[in-house]
Amino acid sequence: TGGGTIEIGEHTEIQANVILMTYGGSIRIGNESSINPNTIIYGHGGTTIGNNVLIAGGCMIIPANHNFASKDIPIGKQGLTTKGITIGNDVWIGHGCSILDGVTIGQGAIVAAGSVVNKNVDEYAVVAGVPCKLIKYRI
Repeated sequence: TGGGTIEIGEHTEIQANVILMTYGGSIRIGNESSINPNTIIYGHGGTTIGNNVLIAGGCMIIPANHNFASKDIPIGKQGLTTKGITIGNDVWIGHGCSILDGVTIGQGAIVAAGSVVNKNVDEYAVVAGVPCKLIKYRI
């Protein structure tokens, strides 16, 4: 939709009913990653997913936010802000997670099922919740 690019690395699996829509931006998925059913990935502000990333079903990765500063203009007509999303190598994102614009998830991190990621996640961190909070570090 609206141009843009999609790059998918070697030995990466994109399962049934995954939606990849660039909206003029880009989606880059590294090697040996797995995107499971019913996950939606947009590319507005750019989405980069590393190598060996596991994304469970039903996740939303949306690198854009609606502007809403004016109460006199419908939200849908106020445009978007886009910062992009970066997911490092060897990340596991559990079922039903939402990854919001401007977020970087560090290498080796784990995002527990159902979490909403609205801030950066450190390398090797395990996070959970709405919004997500640090639970512990893997190493």
